[in-house]
Amino acid sequence: MKAEPTRRAMLSGSIGLASALTAPLALAGCSEPSIPGTLGGADWRRGHLLRDGHLPAPDGPVEDRGIVIAGGGVAGLAAAWRLKAAGYDDFTLFEMEDYVGGNARQGRNAVSAYPLGAHYLPVPNREARALRHMLEEFGMIVGEEDGAPVYDPFQLCADLEERLLWRGRWQEGLFPQGGISEEDLAQYRRFDEEMAVYRALLGSDGLHAFASPMAYSSQDPALLALDRISFADWLTHNGYTAGVLRAYLRYCCRDDYGSEPENVSAWAGLHYFSARRGWAARGDGSRELTWPEGNGRLVRLMGQRIAGHVVPAHSAFNLAVRDDGTADLAIHNHRTSRSRTVRARAVILAMPHFVAARTAPAVAARGGMTYAPWVVANVTVDRHPGGKGSPLAWDNVSTASDSLGYVVATHQNGSDPTGPTVLTWYLPLSRETPQAARKILMTRPLADWQRQIRADLLAMNPDLDGAIRAIDVWRWGHAMISPRPGFLSAPARLAAIASRPPVLFAHSDMSGLSLFEEAHHRGVVAAEAALAHLDHAFESLI
Repeated sequence: MKAEPTRRAMLSGSIGLASALTAPLALAGCSEPSIPGTLGGADWRRGHLLRDGHLPAPDGPVEDRGIVIAGGGVAGLAAAWRLKAAGYDDFTLFEMEDYVGGNARQGRNAVSAYPLGAHYLPVPNREARALRHMLEEFGMIVGEEDGAPVYDPFQLCADLEERLLWRGRWQEGLFPQGGISEEDLAQYRRFDEEMAVYRALLGSDGLHAFASPMAYSSQDPALLALDRISFADWLTHNGYTAGVLRAYLRYCCRDDYGSEPENVSAWAGLHYFSARRGWAARGDGSRELTWPEGNGRLVRLMGQRIAGHVVPAHSAFNLAVRDDGTADLAIHNHRTSRSRTVRARAVILAMPHFVAARTAPAVAARGGMTYAPWVVANVTVDRHPGGKGSPLAWDNVSTASDSLGYVVATHQNGSDPTGPTVLTWYLPLSRETPQAARKILMTRPLADWQRQIRADLLAMNPDLDGAIRAIDVWRWGHAMISPRPGFLSAPARLAAIASRPPVLFAHSDMSGLSLFEEAHHRGVVAAEAALAHLDHAFESLI
């Protein structure tokens, strides 16, 4: 059995669970029970048909549409929702997978619904007007007090929101509250105070230094210059060297960006802490909206609004702009293995940019974007976790693990606090190169993942020994864009933002931040550009 890493090594970031990814599992020889479960993920076989140019040429008559949306992740669904809300119905959304939702998809078993990826939405900023409009439509904003929105309390994360396993005891919050030096604590407080300054800071153009959606952020050159260096270098330059602080900030970077601080732009690192100024009455601005299925709740509600417009199991390819200003797009039906051509007055490519570059090579710039691979496991247990110290929270993290811990799917529904539940466990594969990590995702068998996940959970909660009933593993080879240094000025990103009809882009890749509010914003912007192009009257939500 592999020796447990020392806390000193853990805090320095030199040792972690993911270090075993490229070596034989230390637990492989242990006698452990066989655990039921499944091994799933995005359908890479369908994706590779596009990558390798193996989709058959279209046949049959050309079909006409007003607007085609290619891609059914959050951005594509947001674009479709916006078209429908504006009273425009001549559109079709094609999605490669059998289900829409992208990395906000959900699963369900007899115990609970659960997320397969993204699991919460921060209360939106004042500038996120379109997102607030949608949340009000969904009944999540229920009124107004003193000019600020009132959120349905049942949609907000219930207490206890988060806890940390630190030196053998659970404590509230995600930064150690005791057992650290005065210097460590002083650096943490100084960092917190500096982030408060950045949250209030206005650039020379009068805009907030950091905003959400990020398109509303200041374009002050002095602030944009932060994108030229890594977050790790910025921390070192500013004297943030304490191991316990750096370990916490590493967790934050991996949590939102799936990347190590050395591979995250300083602008993006500061955005994480400085952009969120949630606007809500009753002191709820700093809270999160979450559900048992995570952001799958939002995906489902958007999908319901556009029922009849979604065509799953279809890939788009070979986009060509015609002389008359329309665009032809080949559409492949994975169930019949046949392709056809759809002609549209506007096309919204709501897909990761590396896919868009293969779908429309004549209009989408290639390269310059890196994607973080993730593993998400949903672990069904027949009793809730316990542990010394603070009681079970929605989000539970251990300082001695390279995973991001687990969220409790039933935390929001008032179920029996001692009975069965589902724990959603997260691991970004950030230590390896993305290419090496994706190879591991493609080749590692389910049983090996289950051993690793079980060992990690039992290290956090030995009380779960004998309570694990199933471990279902979901792999994301290209889970999210990584905001590496220089991403703000990346030519492919800027070209996608500058796109004009008949071909428009809509994806969180255009923000460089794989967040629900970013994808939603990009989808709404593209939809309104398409509506304007078609001379369809609407009142902007941007």
